[in-house]
This record gives sequence, structure tokens and C-alpha cells, in this order.
Amino acid sequence: MSLTVRRPASPWMSVSALGLIALALAAYVVAAPVAALWSGTAAALPGGYDAARLTLLHSTLPRLAMALLCGGALAASGAFLQQALRNPLASPTTLGIDAGGRLALALATLWAPGLFGWGRDLVTLAGSIASTLLVFALVRRRHFAAVSLILAGLVVGLYAGALSGILTLLNERYLASLFIWGAGSLSQQSWQPFEDLAFRLALLVPPALLLLRPLSLLDLDDAGARARGLDPGAIRLLAVLLAVLLSAFTVSAVGVIGFVGLVAPVLARLAGTRSFAARLGLSILIGAFLLLLTDAALQAVSTLEDAFLPTGAVTAIFGSPLLLWLLPRLAPGDRAPMPAEPGVRRRAPGPARRRALLAFIALALLLFIALLVGPDPASGRWGILSPTLLPEILPWRWPRLLGSAAAGAMLGAAGLILQRLTGNEMASPEVLGVSAGAAFAAALALFLLSAPGAAAIGAATVAGSLATVAAVLAVGRRSGFQPERVLLAGIALNALLDAVVGLLSATGDPRALMVFGWMAGSTNGLTERSAVLAALAAAVLLALACLAVRALALLPLGGPVSRALGLPLGASRLALFALAAVLTACATPIAGPLTFAGLMAPHIVRMAGVHRPLPALLLSALAGSALLVLADWIGRTIAFPWVLPTGLVAALVGAPCLMLLLARQGSPRR
Repeated sequence: MSLTVRRPASPWMSVSALGLIALALAAYVVAAPVAALWSGTAAALPGGYDAARLTLLHSTLPRLAMALLCGGALAASGAFLQQALRNPLASPTTLGIDAGGRLALALATLWAPGLFGWGRDLVTLAGSIASTLLVFALVRRRHFAAVSLILAGLVVGLYAGALSGILTLLNERYLASLFIWGAGSLSQQSWQPFEDLAFRLALLVPPALLLLRPLSLLDLDDAGARARGLDPGAIRLLAVLLAVLLSAFTVSAVGVIGFVGLVAPVLARLAGTRSFAARLGLSILIGAFLLLLTDAALQAVSTLEDAFLPTGAVTAIFGSPLLLWLLPRLAPGDRAPMPAEPGVRRRAPGPARRRALLAFIALALLLFIALLVGPDPASGRWGILSPTLLPEILPWRWPRLLGSAAAGAMLGAAGLILQRLTGNEMASPEVLGVSAGAAFAAALALFLLSAPGAAAIGAATVAGSLATVAAVLAVGRRSGFQPERVLLAGIALNALLDAVVGLLSATGDPRALMVFGWMAGSTNGLTERSAVLAALAAAVLLALACLAVRALALLPLGGPVSRALGLPLGASRLALFALAAVLTACATPIAGPLTFAGLMAPHIVRMAGVHRPLPALLLSALAGSALLVLADWIGRTIAFPWVLPTGLVAALVGAPCLMLLLARQGSPRR
């Protein structure tokens, strides 16, 4: 996947303007306390301590310095990842770095609080490094190929995030502070955190300089790099490890501020930089100035309003509109998507009908087990549901199973459509912003309405999803719905809406936990009518998707080839993006915004050796259905009488399966 850009006259002028604005706002923040100190009017605390001086020297100035340092480090991490993985959607969150740190904090808080005596940042750093080592272990047999690293990082990140989410739901009194850490904060009480982080990052400067030239050669391809005597796998491993350390050090110090690592390298690429060294330098400046601008504005507002606002969430609120504003500078590009992994040994296709029949039988068997097997409602003993209880229990069970199957089918189909349309292994229903639009609308309903019912929240989520889809497609219309621009627009809106939800969650309002519970995905409120409507919607939309198999077969060949074969690119892309968005919007009220099934189902089908569009589409739908049905059954039975959220359980169930498939894949040919 590549970005084609129009080169502006002087990209450094834009960065200089951004830097001047950021420095001017930072000067405004420190102007008042400096003026008070200079004039001698600052108030002193009892004992002769000057409060204004202490605040300026040990809070305000260290915080501004930390903003510059963290912004540059996160931007450098994103630039190294995007270059090594050759994917403009890669960012420090791609490899599950922040999710590993969050899980480590949750585990230490609940079962090993003594570890905090060594420092919270060391606990976070240990979790981040552990999650990254798991990613490396999963792809070591594939010589650290780019696609495998991306996929393994996404899976590990989703698994760690789902596990920490379930722990938060079950132990909300102890883990509510993770909301604030997850939103990121640069608040400082001394210069010591800045000095510690600066020392750690300084150790990474020499290896970063040594990797500049080898990484520049990866702009060619793996074969070209080997022809020049380089090992692409080793270079990629070292670059990813460096990016992980940059991000892990930063996350351990200030929490999750992830949007800078994505948007700064993208803006540097949009500015027209050609070499990787120039792109890295420009990314660091953009990241540093963007985070400084955000935090200085945040300090100014917080001083006026006397309110706590997390820096990470506000960064996304500032950075998302900036990315959306600059996206029209992308020139339409029709290059064929980069092949997933050249030379990969694949299984023989095999009879698609037999595989589809086996998948259908497996799903039917799973539905039977989920419907009739589980703990007895009275005694809690496991077994087959007694015939005398069928009339009472089945009306509660079959709607949630039917709804889960329908939602999983829609998410699996949406994921396959997006991955074939964009040629990007990271594409999933979340990247269109549909899930974030639904979560944003649900949060507004919970915070603005006095007593919103399930119907009101469901209507709000559908409206929010469709509004987000309309906004994303409006941004992509001028480029003929070029996949790169549509994906970036979706990611920008996704980050913006998620940041607003994060701000609401960080307020400490009890309704924030209700929002988190809804985002975890639960089928408890499904009625017979809503389940039947979901099944009908899935049947109609999947039938429409089957009519688009020709476009799904041709678009991966690239724009010029598809156009030469008579496929209208703009209309086909619009139809497929809209179809994937509607599939996601219909599934989100049932499964919540955690659409892990949409990422995993197409990969399971691909690893099973099915590549033709129609069989892959149908099997992806069946795989998504099976995943959510299994997750719903496990969530209902494993902690009986408590019910765990389906969306989070789907990640906990599906991620190990995908990890196993990744670990067992054969190595690519040399």
C-alpha cells in the first residue's frame, strides 16, 4: 500500500509555521507566572515558599519540555514502523505496546501491588516489552515479514486490551484510574521524569542513525534489498525493536498518547519528503510541535476552567482535523497493492464446496451446543438443558445466539471486503470509523438523556455509524474513493471520536463505566424481534455482497488493470466501502464497537487456503458467526451466574486461535 503525494513548494515552511504557533502558545502559558515573578507580586506560601515559582519551575516548564520530548519520540517510533512495515497505517499501537503496558498495570494493581515500589513506569515498560516479545515469537519462523508483524501485533494488542477490559469491568473500584492512564497525561511534579526519559531515549540515538541507510533501501522491495547485500528480515526486526523501545519508554512515562505516532509520519509523507532520513527528521519536528501545541493549549484552557483534561485524548481532537484538512493533498494513486508476502508457501486450495459444507456443519453443531449445553440455571451444574426447562430458557437463549451469529457474519464479510478492497492486512471494520461513531453516539445518549433505554441507545448508535460513514465517504469522494485516503479519513475520525469518549470516561462520572460496558459488547438486551431483524439484515446484505464478487476479484490487481478490464473504479469502490460500512453499522448495536471478528475471520479463511472471492466471502461470514457464537456461549457460561461481554470474550477466544495459526505457518521462501 503506497501513498502518492503532490509535493508542495516548501514542506519546511509549514513545519516552521506549526512550530511558531506552538512556541507562541507555550510562551503565553508561561507569560503570566514569569511576569508575576518578575514584578514580585507572586503569592508566597507559609514558610516563605513561592507558589508561583515552584509551579513554573517544577510543573509548567517540565511539562512543556516533556511534550516536546514525547512528541518527537512517538513520531520517530511511527516513522520507523511505517518504513519497516511499508504501511502508512502502522503506528506505535500496531504492535500492542500500549495494550501490554495497560495489562501489566492492571495485573500489578490486582495481584502484585508491591511491584509499584520499583516504579509504575518500570511495570508499564515490562508489560510493553513482554507483549512485543510475544509478537516476535509468533513471527520468528516467517523471518519477520511485514504483514506477519502487523497481524501479530494487532492480535496481541487486541488480546491484551480485551483481557485488561474484562479485568476493569470485574474490578472497577480498583482499576478505574486506567481510564486516565489510557487517555495519556503529561502532568509533572519535577524534572526527574523528563531527565529519566531523555536519558533512555538518548541511548537509542546511535542505533537509529545506523539504521537510516538500510531502511532507506527498503523503499525498493525485499528482493532489491537482498541484491544489495542486506537481510530485509533482520533490518525490519531491528527497526521494529527500536520503534518499540521508543514508544515503550514514552508510554511508561506519560501513558498512551498514540495518535502522534500515526499522524506525524503521515503528515511528513504528505509534505513531499522523498528520503527516509528527511521524512524521519520532519516527522520528529511535527510530532514535537503538535504535542507541544496541544499541551500548551490544554494548559491554557485548564487554567481558565480549572479542569483536568488528558493530553492524549486532546491530541487526537487537535490532530484529527489537521489530518482531514491535509488529506485532499493526496493525489489519486492506482498502484497495485503490495503483495502480502512474496514467495509464501500456501496450501493447495482444495474443494471450496467441501470446506464451506464442513464450516456450515461446524457452525450448526456450535449453535446446538450453545443453545442446550451449559450450567443448570437452578443448581449451576454443567449438562444438557432439561426438557422441562426448555419452554422457559429457550426464549432467552435463542435470540442472543441468532443475533450473535448474524452480527458475526456481517463483521466477517465486512472485514473481507475491506481487506480485498484496500490490499491492506490491517484493514478491519474499525478503520472506517463506524465503530467509533457508534460509541460516540451511545456516549452522548447516556450523558444527555435522563434514562435512555436500549431502543434509544440502539437508534443513536445506528445514526452515529451512518453519519460517520457519510463523513468518511465525503472526504474520499474527490479522489474517486481511493482506498488510502478513505482509510486515513476513517482513522482520523475514529481517533477524534474515540478521544471525545475518552474525555468523558476520564471525568470519573459513573456513566463512563456504562459507556465502557456497552463498548465491551453484550447481547443481554437482544429481543426476539431484534434478533430476527438482525438475521434478515445479514441475509440481505450478504446477498448484495455476493453480487460484488467480480469487483472483489479485480480490485486487488490494481487500478490500471481493473480499469482495463472494464471495472468502474470510483463506483465500485464507493459501493464496496458503503456496503462494508452498512454491514458494520448493523452489527455494532449487537456486538458493540469491538469488531475483532471483522479482522480475524478473513485471516482464518486465508490461512486455510481459500482465496477465491465468493468462497472466501461466505467462509469469512461463517467464521465470524462461529467466533461470536462461541464467545457468547463462553461469556454466558464460564463465570456463571455472571455474564461476560461478548465483544471482549470474542477477542480472548479468537486471538489465541489466530496466534496459533501464525506460529504454525511455514516460513517464506528465500
